[in-house]
Amino acid sequence: MSAPPPLLSPSPPATRSVRIVGLGASAGGLVPLEQFLAAVPAASGLAYVVVQHLDPTHKAMLAELLQRSTAMPVREVNKAEHVESDVVYVIPPNAELRLNGDHLLPAAPSQPHGQRLPIDVLFSSLARELGELAIGVVLSGMGADGTLGLQAIRAQGGLTLAQRPESAQFDAMPRSAIAANCVDIIDEPAEMPARILAMTRQPAEPAADAASALPPLDAILRLVHQQTRHDLSLYKPNTLLRRIARRMAVHNLSSMEAYESFLRQNPQEIELLFKEVLIGVTAFFRDPEVWVELKDAVLPQLLAQHAAEGRKLRAWVAACSTGEEAFSLAMLFTELIEVLPQYRDFELQIFATDLSADAIARARNGHYPAASVQDLSPQRLARFFTEQAGGYRIDQRLREMVLFAQHDVILDPPFTRLDLLLCRNLMIYFDVSLQKRLLALFHYSLRPGGVLLLGGSETVGRSQSMFRPLHQKSRLYWRNHNGGPISALTFPTHRRLKSTTNTQESKLIHPQATPTNLQTLADQVVLQAFAPAAVLVNEAGDIVYINGRTGRYLEPAAGKANWNIHVMARPGLRAQLAVALRSAMQSASAVELRGLRIDDDASAMVDITVQPVLQPKALQGMVMIAFRDAQPPPHQRSRRTKAAGTPDAALTAELMRSQEEIRALRQEMHASQEELQAANEELQSTNEELQSANEELTTSKEEAQSMNEELQTINGELQAKLDDLALAQSDMQNLLNSTDIATLFLDNGLNVRRFTEQITRVIHLREGDIGRPLSELASTLIYPELNADVKETLRTLAFTEKQIATTDGHWFSVRIMPYRTLSNVIQGAVITFVDITRAKELEAQLRKA
Repeated sequence: MSAPPPLLSPSPPATRSVRIVGLGASAGGLVPLEQFLAAVPAASGLAYVVVQHLDPTHKAMLAELLQRSTAMPVREVNKAEHVESDVVYVIPPNAELRLNGDHLLPAAPSQPHGQRLPIDVLFSSLARELGELAIGVVLSGMGADGTLGLQAIRAQGGLTLAQRPESAQFDAMPRSAIAANCVDIIDEPAEMPARILAMTRQPAEPAADAASALPPLDAILRLVHQQTRHDLSLYKPNTLLRRIARRMAVHNLSSMEAYESFLRQNPQEIELLFKEVLIGVTAFFRDPEVWVELKDAVLPQLLAQHAAEGRKLRAWVAACSTGEEAFSLAMLFTELIEVLPQYRDFELQIFATDLSADAIARARNGHYPAASVQDLSPQRLARFFTEQAGGYRIDQRLREMVLFAQHDVILDPPFTRLDLLLCRNLMIYFDVSLQKRLLALFHYSLRPGGVLLLGGSETVGRSQSMFRPLHQKSRLYWRNHNGGPISALTFPTHRRLKSTTNTQESKLIHPQATPTNLQTLADQVVLQAFAPAAVLVNEAGDIVYINGRTGRYLEPAAGKANWNIHVMARPGLRAQLAVALRSAMQSASAVELRGLRIDDDASAMVDITVQPVLQPKALQGMVMIAFRDAQPPPHQRSRRTKAAGTPDAALTAELMRSQEEIRALRQEMHASQEELQAANEELQSTNEELQSANEELTTSKEEAQSMNEELQTINGELQAKLDDLALAQSDMQNLLNSTDIATLFLDNGLNVRRFTEQITRVIHLREGDIGRPLSELASTLIYPELNADVKETLRTLAFTEKQIATTDGHWFSVRIMPYRTLSNVIQGAVITFVDITRAKELEAQLRKA
């Protein structure tokens, strides 16, 4: 009998013949780049893409300089290039470089000069296109460019490397990446190619004999469970073996047994392995067509289902990683209810969970780098995000729609009564039994008519009785009403144990064991029976202690919890209580308020005592507010029945006092309001000025840093060129001196520009004579026409050659030629003097014979 097909059948990854290594560098990066490329062996099978911060207005020499260090061809990418193995591709000036499919595409920078992060741009595209096959290397440089890109590569399971900071001329970039905990290997540039090739040349399957790998794998999983309290045994073995093989290669370990031993000796590696298995791949509106389908076909129907009752939807985003999908759902819902006015009063509560505590912490923070939001439309970016601190923060309204929590779908109970459940690309890592169990659990969690959204490579397999797809190719599934018996469900009831050690409980001393004190017990009875309701507040009015039942006088305010007396006091008490509290604190004496109406009901009255606390010292500065119920005056009713012409004197006096108090309060409040308004305007103006100055300084700093990096890069390139020129000059000087030919170089004005050492036998020259005219030089040549012949050569551009004698009996063959530059420009003349004295002597001897 054939085995049933797996529930989820992920499509195999697209085969890619060339793996790409991204190399990012900035100031001081030329030397490590040369060291890296010089160490790459022939036929490595990899392609190398170099991104460096370059001056946008300066012609780059990077490709030419790197070509000296490697036999691989080095190409500057000025147009779309198909990626080939064993080729080095270099970014051009004033451009960004991205990988799209199998092509490198140069494009105009998306950010203004001074704020560009070309290394992050390349690395992010490598992560997106190559996934776990991506490789990123950060070398010497200033700033933090490359850190976000390495985080993206590592999140996809790719390999990340950084130069050892001690060996970098500028260590800011490597240190930034290392501090972000996104670097797998820290090494010298010359050692990195061997480490990379050790990773890339591993077999596709981490273990040829999977059965032989299971015993050490079980031991490794037990170590992970002991330290993290998470059980990974239900993950697919091949997935676990690939992750373990990657960590083994990082530490240069050759066997599972050696890695198990390494784990026992290095507990911190267990955490790194656990995070490696929990690689979170996410993005805002990933797979856009799915979100369009969710907005057009699913959410409107869910809203219609709950239009009559509840008017609230519940959604669960399982394995939410850093929260992008949860916030994408919140954005989509907000946009939808705006175009459907009949549903504008609907609410959406999103529960977003993940196993990784680090991912949940980042999601709760709601701050995302620029690379994470680059695919969002400008409208969504402007509406739902606020730019700050080198990235973007999610809008507070969306943040309040999402509740983030650490949660293990295998061990923890699920959320229930859901209308929408998103679980994308999680179950592909689980074995078939766990997939089946989770699908049944998801069916139970959803309400009738609820919707399940899976990843692009996931299906419900044989659980079609529980879910039906929107259409044949959809990954959105409606929940069927009948999905099987509940007894078939396996509820996760095993709670995670805390990884911290339990503290020893102290013994509980029974109250009967303490020696009793008659006065203490009597005081407790009196306080419980006769003490008034009271609260203890600090100078700001915040309640720090409550005695007795205060609900008659205080009530929690709607909205966010606020324990301030001014907010919680009943409306009828609020104004006078505020005045009494301020007066008591200023005078350090008690203030009595009598006969205050609690509400509009005249029968409910209260006496309030506001007493500053002077002793004990620990409570100094606080105020005790006591409430005592008061009865209405018995003669109040008779007063109302009196004739209008005979007012009660006491009542009139009380009324006048109240009016005076109200008038004083109004004046005080008006003065305070004016002062606060003026102070607020001043602070607001100062804040705007400071914010503007801060933005200008930040922009100036970024531009200055960018220019400094570009100047450092240019300086390195020019220094390399100067070294080449100095070497070439030395070669030429040695060549000329080795020929033993006297040579004189003249400029267009027939002034001395350069000469060889042998010229001193013919013309009396010193180093100080450079720049002197030829006509002023003294020589032993019997050649008065020398100056005229040089001028004629420059005029006709034809060389001349004559045999000239000297005053000391020597003969020289004098050859005059135009001096041509590489660009075929005449810039003077070259005169060579070849000693032919010996030849003349032999010629004379032959004639005599």
